[in-house]
Amino acid sequence: MKLKLHDYQEVTKDFIIKTPYAAVILDMGMGKTATTLSAINELMFDRYEVSKVLVIAPLRVANTVWSDEIEQWTELSHLRYSKIVGTPKQRQEALQKDADIYIVNRENIPWLVEQCHPHFKWDMIVIDELSSFKSWQSKRFKAFMAMRPYMKRVIGLTGTPSSNGLMDLFAEFKVIDGGVRLGRFIGEYRSRYFREGRRNGNVVYEYIPMDYAECQIFDKIDDITISMKAMDYLQMPTLISTKKLVHLTNAEAKRYKEFKKGSVISDSNEIEVTAANAASLSNKLVQMANGAVYSDDHRIIKLHDQKLDALEDIIEAANGEPVLVAYWFKHDLLRIQERLKKLRIQSTVLKSETDIHEWNKGNISVGLLHPASAGHGLNLQKGGHHLVWFGLTWSLELYQQTNARLWRQGQQSNTVIIQHIVTEGTIDDDILKALTAKDAQQSRLIEAVKAQVGG
Repeated sequence: MKLKLHDYQEVTKDFIIKTPYAAVILDMGMGKTATTLSAINELMFDRYEVSKVLVIAPLRVANTVWSDEIEQWTELSHLRYSKIVGTPKQRQEALQKDADIYIVNRENIPWLVEQCHPHFKWDMIVIDELSSFKSWQSKRFKAFMAMRPYMKRVIGLTGTPSSNGLMDLFAEFKVIDGGVRLGRFIGEYRSRYFREGRRNGNVVYEYIPMDYAECQIFDKIDDITISMKAMDYLQMPTLISTKKLVHLTNAEAKRYKEFKKGSVISDSNEIEVTAANAASLSNKLVQMANGAVYSDDHRIIKLHDQKLDALEDIIEAANGEPVLVAYWFKHDLLRIQERLKKLRIQSTVLKSETDIHEWNKGNISVGLLHPASAGHGLNLQKGGHHLVWFGLTWSLELYQQTNARLWRQGQQSNTVIIQHIVTEGTIDDDILKALTAKDAQQSRLIEAVKAQVGG
């Protein structure tokens, strides 16, 4: 196929070429991969500024997306690639191959640095999902920083740059510019832009941004950052996002409130559920809102079927159209499967490439998906246009990435429907509010560094 970049993609490609260290924030579905490959192609074969490129990506993306894009387009098909994935032996063989582009999954960065340091064959790195490097304490971040000084170019791609707030940006931009703009040390960054919030003795649990932090941070990263939103440039399907409220009975609500207050409950068989700290309590409350909870000895205690009843109604109302259901806990999955089996409705957990292929062909009536496996580069838009959140996640990144599996360019329907099953009066309400607040701050960042196309 012949590759014809949109105007916004041409602008992005030029930005990558002109900016050796760059953060590229493009909404999901806007063609980050093809745009970046076009820039690499020009840098490599027209300008002779780059000899070999390393692409760091999530495993599924490293396995399929980059190689598929190279093979799909006539203009890019001459690019030689090698996938550094699999067993140590397979990775070593891929590393020894002569190629233009080497693709490695992010989990293997420490291994790769150990094999190559200090003789790296690449002079350009593309990080396909920059948010993978938001933790400055992670092994992959530390390994990457050992490699970074040897690179002439570092490009970070993402659609979700600050899914958990401004603190994420420190590590993400340090991998790009080495700490030039936001500082080299996390302590320096914190003291400059944040004040301490909740703490326990010497341990600080929360850092609150100063009033001026957002404005100053955005100003500092502006020259190396480009952002665009899909709604501004693509013919996107209409998005309808709704809440389907379910209500606990008085007895169920009482049990929920008692656990929230006392952090302990037991069932009729005296199986106990306790929460040792705030994080554990939050986790258990989310489970309870969904209808079941793990006991201290890892048994499943069933509490209510309110969400299962709502899901049954939604699937019935879909009238045979495919429905994608996002679940969080294993017991959610088991209970959903049990209910669908009783209704004689076929369901499939979308895990393998075969599952995804079958979903996109329209052969799966109910697809079950965990948000953590619904990440970057996974295309599900051809198989359906109806997503149901059975259990919610605190992670804005996983939330947006999961929604974008259906609400994206190439969706066959004119409308995408996202329904959230929310148990009223529970932590579900807090999660939705938190996601909205995080999204608002991230949107301000994207707006602050938004590119203007065509004057």
